[in-house]
Amino acid sequence: MLPCVNTEDDSTAAAVTLPVNVRDLLPQDLPACTWAGSDTHLRHVERELARAAAGEVDYLAVCTPADLPVATGGVDYQVCEGAGTLWQLAVMPALQSCGLGTLLVRAAEQRIRDRGLRRAELAVEEDNPRARALYERLGYAAYGREPDAWDEVGPDGSIRRHETMCILMCKSL
Repeated sequence: MLPCVNTEDDSTAAAVTLPVNVRDLLPQDLPACTWAGSDTHLRHVERELARAAAGEVDYLAVCTPADLPVATGGVDYQVCEGAGTLWQLAVMPALQSCGLGTLLVRAAEQRIRDRGLRRAELAVEEDNPRARALYERLGYAAYGREPDAWDEVGPDGSIRRHETMCILMCKSL
């Protein structure tokens, strides 16, 4: 059960408890995941699901009782030998700070352990202190920095290159 209180508007704040489950993300889930990113991003996720079918990655979804994904993320086993690399972790914005990110990371770590690996790694953008604080609370420690870049859709529909600096973090499992 996931308790959550939305405190954005205190006059209407209410506590809600909702059961959720973690399962593999499926291609048929993608139309319900528009909150996670643009069409370009979702096409990339669709390609990653083909890698999941080949056993190279796990791609997880935290789902409501209606089986709608409210958090998603992957574990790539090809990036670093002996470790699972968490990536593309996202929680529906309206449900952030409700414990879904923690649940997703813990489920990903269990998948890594299930493969006999004892280390998890991830990269977080330097300008995302909220996510970094979550990972630190979950036991991840920074060990370096590296640039990253990807294509994203701008407000006008044009494709632009997003470049950023990431903090590399790891955790022994």
